[in-house]
Amino acid sequence: MDGGELTSEEIVGWYLDEIARIDHAGPELRSIIELNPDALAIASSLDEERASSGPRGPLHGIPVVLKANIDTGDKMRTTAGSLALENHVAADDAVLVAALRDAGAVILGKANLSEWANFRSDWSSSGWSSIGGQTRNPYDPRRNPCGSSSGSAVAVSANLSVLAIGTETNGSIVCPSAINGVVGIKPTLGLVSRDGIIPIAHSQDTAGPMARTVADAAIALNALARYDAGDPAMTERPTELPDYTEALRKDGLEGKRIAVLRNYWGAGSSPVIEEIFAQTIETLRAAGAEIVDPLELQTDGMYEAQGEVLYYEFKADLNAYLADVKNGATSLEEVIAYNEANADRVMPLFGQEHLLIAQAKGSLDDPEYLDALAKSKQISQSTLNDALREHDLDAIVAPTRGPAWLTDHINGDGGFLGSSGYAAISGYPAITVPAGFVQGLPIGMSFFAGAFSESTLIEIAYAFEQASQIRKPPDL
Repeated sequence: MDGGELTSEEIVGWYLDEIARIDHAGPELRSIIELNPDALAIASSLDEERASSGPRGPLHGIPVVLKANIDTGDKMRTTAGSLALENHVAADDAVLVAALRDAGAVILGKANLSEWANFRSDWSSSGWSSIGGQTRNPYDPRRNPCGSSSGSAVAVSANLSVLAIGTETNGSIVCPSAINGVVGIKPTLGLVSRDGIIPIAHSQDTAGPMARTVADAAIALNALARYDAGDPAMTERPTELPDYTEALRKDGLEGKRIAVLRNYWGAGSSPVIEEIFAQTIETLRAAGAEIVDPLELQTDGMYEAQGEVLYYEFKADLNAYLADVKNGATSLEEVIAYNEANADRVMPLFGQEHLLIAQAKGSLDDPEYLDALAKSKQISQSTLNDALREHDLDAIVAPTRGPAWLTDHINGDGGFLGSSGYAAISGYPAITVPAGFVQGLPIGMSFFAGAFSESTLIEIAYAFEQASQIRKPPDL
């Protein structure tokens, strides 16, 4: 692009053709729920700007896909995959979207997701929504893409976009990233604005980048980390943030102290995952890291407390978001009623138990909620902080998730191991990087640490990525 050999309009046109060829036909991955009708015109305008005054930065003219629960003040809808919001068009851009546009990114479209960010049923199938249908894993379309940022991960993995933005409450960025063989960053709560995101829970929700390389994810994170005075979580973030691309150092593992988490969920249940984990540890050690092994984190009661928090906050936060909807459901109660009235289209595969439980909860001044919130944060944060301090750690490493399971619309999601809860519940950052394959299915490793340690995690992840060179694109 700098040399004039390629234009943004040509890049966007190529991706639109690939989406038609692969996503809407061929293996029919169903990762894209809606395309931006103005994408080519925006790209052309950015080409003219580049020619006249130069690029705004590395994202100038670069296509980005957004999870379909992120507001855009354009012709696209923001639905969370739900038919109850099928015609909802947001009044304006989410702060993170405005930041991407200001950086010169082209919003290519919206990505499919697990409906309501996978907060509808215990029997849900990740990547399925009543608007978008079932997203498929590009490494094996019979298998699941994980969720809830399913389409975001698949679009990047299958090269249907340069970048994608996902959101996470617990695992919804890192799990699909790992299972689809890409890099995903779940930032510290308060680094990226929560404005304009259809919520689950304000105490855990955050958006983050998904990309094929750590370098691309770092570039995207620079743009996403815009200050938002209207987001209360921003009060905790540092006054000045680093340039995350400065952490892209091949020698970034030298001298880093990294602990090996041995009691992650499902630890020891899969010999092949343990073999990949062992290979990861050896790669880290060979690249200069000091390995602390073993580490066990005791978090009894954390997940039970989180469960109460999510139900209470989902009801309050979703009602607050829906109150401004002009063409669609305006409350959780209306969503539930709509789903019941349209069960044949909305609930052909699974129900809405989570919505019903949340609707029965009280307000955010209920002692049950306040106690659960305090407990979940105290356990998760103190456990991580104590371990990091006691062992003088730069990061903790663990498998992100097991291999993709066969999509099952009768029994729901599978999967038998993971480590997302520690960073998700504490509100601390995590990054997942491709680390191996099980019979052709990608496996990711997660690095996580204390609040606002993204730069250190990117440094570690980049050096590991460069030392291992594990990722192989799917054979489409």
